[in-house]
Amino acid sequence: MKKFNDEDFLLQSETARRLYHDHAAKMPIIDYHCHLDPRYIAEDHRFRSLTEVWLDGDHYKWRAMRTNGVAERYCTGDASDWERFEKWAETVPYTMRNPLYHWTHLELKTAFGVEELLSPATARDIYDRCNELLARPEYSARGLMRRYNVEVVCTTDDPVDSLEYHRICREAAFGCRVLPAWRPDKAMAVENPAAFRAYVDRLAEVSGVEIRSFATLIDALRVRHRFFEEAGCRLSDHGIEEFYAEDYTPQQVEAAFAKVYGGAELTDGERRLYKSAMLVEMAVMDWETGWTQQYHFGVIRNNNSRKMASIGPDTGFDSIGDFTLAKNMARFLDRLDAQGKLAKTILYNLNPRDNEMVATMIGNFQDGETAGKIQFGSGWWFLDQKDGMERQMNALSLLGLLSRFVGMLTDSRSFLSYPRHEYFRRTLCNLIGADVEAGLLPASEMEFLGRMVEDISYNNAKRYFGF
Repeated sequence: MKKFNDEDFLLQSETARRLYHDHAAKMPIIDYHCHLDPRYIAEDHRFRSLTEVWLDGDHYKWRAMRTNGVAERYCTGDASDWERFEKWAETVPYTMRNPLYHWTHLELKTAFGVEELLSPATARDIYDRCNELLARPEYSARGLMRRYNVEVVCTTDDPVDSLEYHRICREAAFGCRVLPAWRPDKAMAVENPAAFRAYVDRLAEVSGVEIRSFATLIDALRVRHRFFEEAGCRLSDHGIEEFYAEDYTPQQVEAAFAKVYGGAELTDGERRLYKSAMLVEMAVMDWETGWTQQYHFGVIRNNNSRKMASIGPDTGFDSIGDFTLAKNMARFLDRLDAQGKLAKTILYNLNPRDNEMVATMIGNFQDGETAGKIQFGSGWWFLDQKDGMERQMNALSLLGLLSRFVGMLTDSRSFLSYPRHEYFRRTLCNLIGADVEAGLLPASEMEFLGRMVEDISYNNAKRYFGF
C-alpha cells in the first residue's frame, strides 16, 4: 500500500518517477494566467495568518464548506481567522476524493513542511506552526514566489488599471517578472447599460480619448493596449460565455453602442452583434502587437441571485455551462485567419464534453510556422484536477501534439496555489510513464520523453510567450 502524499505521490510507475524527479521537478514555474493582486507583490505583503493567505478569496474552499453545512460567516463573513480556519479543518476530511483534499495537503507540505493530515484534531497545532513561519520574512508574498521557483507571473488586469504595482515590481527586480495581462471584459459587458456607461466614461478618463461612438471606444482601448504593451504585457484574456461571430456592419455596431451608452437595453441580437465586433477588434490589436490571446468560455456565472445580492460575484456560485460552441468558434477564428490577423490563441473550455471539439478545432488554424500556434488550454476551473487534466491531455494527445503543449497555470488568487504546477507535472509524468510501462511508448526514447516533459512543464511556455 502506497503512502499518501509522499515523494512519489501520483507517480504509479518507475518510469513516471524518473520523468518527474529527473526532469519535471527541477523546472521553474511560468504562471501565465492567475488572479493574484499585484499590490501584494509590490508591497511584499506579510500575511497575518494562515487564514489570510489560504482561505481569503478561495471560493473553491467556500463551496466545500457550505456543502458541509458551514455558515456563511465562516466563509466570507466576520468570523475570526481562527474560527474560519477551524471550520475549514472540520471540512477537509469530508473532501476526500475531491481535488481539494490533494491540494490542501500538497500545499501544507510544500509551503510549511506539514505532513500531518489536516483535521479538527490537528488544526490548532498546524495553524500555530504555520503562523509562526508566516511571521518570517521568507514567507512574504515575494518569499513564497521564490520558494516555489516562480520565474514569471501574469496577473489579470482591466484596461483602466494604472499598472503602478507592476512598475514597482519591475523596479524591485526581486527575481520574478510580474507582468500584466489585458482583460477587457467590462468593455464587452453591455447587459447593464448604467454600469457599461460608467465604465466607458472611466476608460475615456484614463485614455484621454473622448468616447461618444464605437469607433472612439476602440481608439481608447488602443491607447490602453499600447500602455499595457509598454508595461511588458504579452497576453490578453477574455472571459466569455460563448463565442460571438455574427455578421455586422459598422453602422449596426455604432447604433448598438449609441443605444446602450444612452441607457437603453439591447436586444439579444444587438448584444451578440456588438460582442462579435468587439471580439474581432480586440483580436486584431493582439495580432498587431504579437500577443497571445486567451479565451475562457463555457461558464454560467452568479447563478444564486440571493447570494449575488448579498456577497457579490466570484464567491463560489458559478457552474459549467451548456452552450453550442463549435460553429461560432470556427467562424470567429476563420474571420481572423482569412484576414491574416489570427494571433497566437489559447482556448479553455469548462465543459469536458467539449474536449475533443476543441482539440480538433485548433488543428484547423495551425499556420505551419509557429509550433502549437493555436493551443488547447489546460484543464480550467472545475477541470484543473487529476481527472480533468488527464482528459484534456488525452484528447490533445490523440487529436493534436501534446509535445507542443504550453502546460499549466494556477488561475488562482492565492500565493499557496503554486503546487498546482507540481500536481499537473506529476499527473503528466504518470500519464506518459504508464504508456511506457505498457509498451505504448518506447522505453528507448527516455531522453526525448524527458525533454518533452521539461518542455511541457516550462520550455514551451517560455518560447511561446517570448518571456
